[in-house]
Amino acid sequence: MLIRTLAVALLAVLAPLAGAQPGGGSDGGLGGGPGGGPDAGSIGSLDGARVAYPIAAGESPRLVFLSSLGAGEELDELRAASPNLEIISVRSREQAMQHAATAHGIDARFVSAEFVEAAPKLVWVQSTSAGVDRYMGIGPLVETERIVLTNMRAVHGPTIADHSFAMLLTLTRNMRVHERNQRNGQWGSRDARAGVALEGRTMFVVGLGGIGSEIAKRAAGFGMRVIASRRSDRLAPGYVDYVGTPDELLEMLTEADVVAIALPLTDQTRGLFDAEAFAAMKPGSYLINVGRGPIVETDALVAALDSGHLAGACLDVTDPEPLPEGHTLWGRDNVVITPHTAGVAELTSERWWALYKENVRRFAAGEPLLNTVDKAAGY
Repeated sequence: MLIRTLAVALLAVLAPLAGAQPGGGSDGGLGGGPGGGPDAGSIGSLDGARVAYPIAAGESPRLVFLSSLGAGEELDELRAASPNLEIISVRSREQAMQHAATAHGIDARFVSAEFVEAAPKLVWVQSTSAGVDRYMGIGPLVETERIVLTNMRAVHGPTIADHSFAMLLTLTRNMRVHERNQRNGQWGSRDARAGVALEGRTMFVVGLGGIGSEIAKRAAGFGMRVIASRRSDRLAPGYVDYVGTPDELLEMLTEADVVAIALPLTDQTRGLFDAEAFAAMKPGSYLINVGRGPIVETDALVAALDSGHLAGACLDVTDPEPLPEGHTLWGRDNVVITPHTAGVAELTSERWWALYKENVRRFAAGEPLLNTVDKAAGY
């Protein structure tokens, strides 16, 4: 379908950009449901939700939204659902600037300080990715209270969680040895008998948000004891044994056989996993990072791997990113590296589209927007 193709293309472009930038990886109605694709109500969140443009009963003001979607059936679908919304397809920041004076809303990929300053009617910015760290440096956007920023958190959760376990099982089940033996036409070898079972071991999910929750669910499915941390709400869902706060990080690290980082990049999380954090981790434990590369100090990670303190690392994000040719992390049998692609899948594109079109509908109807970002917190 054209919609799926478009969303996959957008994700393919935006995922690597999210990692390459400095500092930078609900309820609803119009999302479909059984037999009609993902339901935005099961994806997006109304926590901290805000209305970008209040509309009184009986009113239907003409609003302008600048979208990254190209002309086609997807734009027709949005326009049919929101007849009071003029949706203009733009392909560059230069094109967006031509409409700044009249725009009420815009895709974040076209936002700059210059645009915000030239857009007196702007009240809504929709990020097309989950991570918004690269927008936190745009002063006028962050400091202007009238502008609501929303993101795509939770859209990528199921796919990134699957990817996390694919990387982890590559190491714990010694799949590289089996791949080598298959390539050589060899039935088995002495080192093919090595392996680690996950059942009964402890997974620590650092950041129990949309992605972290999906990782935790899968860990519970593997029979693991699951502990997690998050900034607020210590109520533990049924698949998590204990939820702690960020200041309990070092203590909780000592309990974990596998640590999965699913945090956004903020001033508080940058460099969070330093030498002290790695020293606190259980000897022989594994690290998964599907958050952002700069959350982990690369030199500290390398030292923990070199010493044998860490059994292995699964990295969909790195610092720097892309990882340079010849970097010491390349070529290690106990490190799995993928190029910031954990969230790319057909399911992700379907969930992306469901949330995107629902927020467009909500904006035009004057309803609270899904996934409102706390600009002070950075996510």
